[in-house]
Amino acid sequence: MKEITTYVGVDAHKKDLFIAMLIGNERTPVTWTVPNEPNAVRRLVRKLEREAPGPVRMCYEAGPCGYALQRQVATARVSCQVIAPSLIPRKPGERIKTNRRDAKKLAELFRAGLLTEVRPPTPADEAVRDLCRARDDARDDLQRSRHRLGKLLLRRGLHYSAGRNWTQGHRRWIASLQWAHPSERVVVDDYLLAIDHLEARLIELDARLVEIADTEPYRERVGWLRCFRGIDTLTAILMLAELHDFQRFPSAPALMAYVGLVPGEDSSGEKQRRGRITRMGNALVRRLLVEMAWHYQHRPSVGPALTRRRKGQPSRVIAIADKAQQRLCRRFRRFAEQHKPAPKIAVAIARELAGFLWAALQPAPARTH
Repeated sequence: MKEITTYVGVDAHKKDLFIAMLIGNERTPVTWTVPNEPNAVRRLVRKLEREAPGPVRMCYEAGPCGYALQRQVATARVSCQVIAPSLIPRKPGERIKTNRRDAKKLAELFRAGLLTEVRPPTPADEAVRDLCRARDDARDDLQRSRHRLGKLLLRRGLHYSAGRNWTQGHRRWIASLQWAHPSERVVVDDYLLAIDHLEARLIELDARLVEIADTEPYRERVGWLRCFRGIDTLTAILMLAELHDFQRFPSAPALMAYVGLVPGEDSSGEKQRRGRITRMGNALVRRLLVEMAWHYQHRPSVGPALTRRRKGQPSRVIAIADKAQQRLCRRFRRFAEQHKPAPKIAVAIARELAGFLWAALQPAPARTH
């Protein structure tokens, strides 16, 4: 006898979970609400196991509640999937949106197989990813603090022309400025204090990430990524932490699409219209790839630093990295000769670079005797 599967859609919020349950081929779901608390979630799981005639499949949208609910409800009979909210089918004519309607819609679409699952990281992977994001937040905060002070100086007509900003010479120049009013000195000192604090935070977070990159399961893959031009330890660990499992991408185009580097398309009939990149998926990895792509405008070479990074690494990965240098530099220069805008060139190179990284991180082929 065929098992009857129960489908449960959950509209998860900070305080409440709105539940919609469909047993088998029922047309009308049963709905109710439970508090979003660990004890209430455990009672919900026991209720589903007690009332459902067969296996239970639950789903909810990825969002600010994270993966805690998915980890709480997973049992032998109850499975839970996290759904990509941006890929949920939507009817253009729908004008009413409520929590119960959302839960019903999730249950119905889940049963029809029309939802796209998000691959959740393990708790350990999520912890490292949060550390990487904290580091990126500190970098953003430092950039904003520097901009605030820089704009203040610009409003006063003060320009530093002896070199680059935020070098030791630039800091000495700021300290030597004379201010007519004591309030101006207080503002500048406050901005400098914030910058010093954020620089110290960034140094500490970078040190922690370097330590993690030298441990398993990251050591080997970080070493592989460091064989590429423009990638060192911090960039490698940031990418690995955000993507957390390259094996979930069946092909290089799948990775390119995940980071939003493929062009959007609106084609109909014989007309093909392609627009700018989709910018879907992981924005941090997309930004890192574009930053790395700028390194490939230069002539292919293996300098002393890259030679040290490649020491002891597999020849297979080094060959892929060398091929990437040759091809991407050639394409960068060809696009430049065609007078393509430089940012567009960098995005195109970043898309192909993602493919080379995907190839390098695939498991080594088994040896045949």
